[in-house]
Amino acid sequence: MKKKILVYGLPGSGKTWLSSRLQKTMGCSWFNADKIREMANDWNFDKDARSRQARRMRNIADYEKSVGHSVICDFVCPTKITREIYEADITIYMDTISEGRFEDTNKMFEKPAFGEPTIHITEFLSDAKIEELAQTLLDMEQK
Repeated sequence: MKKKILVYGLPGSGKTWLSSRLQKTMGCSWFNADKIREMANDWNFDKDARSRQARRMRNIADYEKSVGHSVICDFVCPTKITREIYEADITIYMDTISEGRFEDTNKMFEKPAFGEPTIHITEFLSDAKIEELAQTLLDMEQK
């Protein structure tokens, strides 16, 4: 069964870096929030805009899944509500930095509750570890 994967965390935590490598290894679809914001010309980052972006990313991911693709979306997804809006099958929390480069995002960001992310990443991964993670995700597709 194809999966919607959310890679989230503070700006600068390595979401895009990891997602691009996973996509190459897994051969799935991948969408980066900055590229989607650029296409929508929506550069507002208040709470309403964050929810709007989560819905935008969910709609793209839902389409990809509906046509038989697993999909990775990487974006900050700073609150429990935005993560619920996206409705991920698998969540990967990039917990590699204590604060990002944008103070407003740091203030808004809600760390996930215990057990919330499927996978909790606390350091940048080597190529071998990325391969292992990709294989784990591919195995999860089978379930």
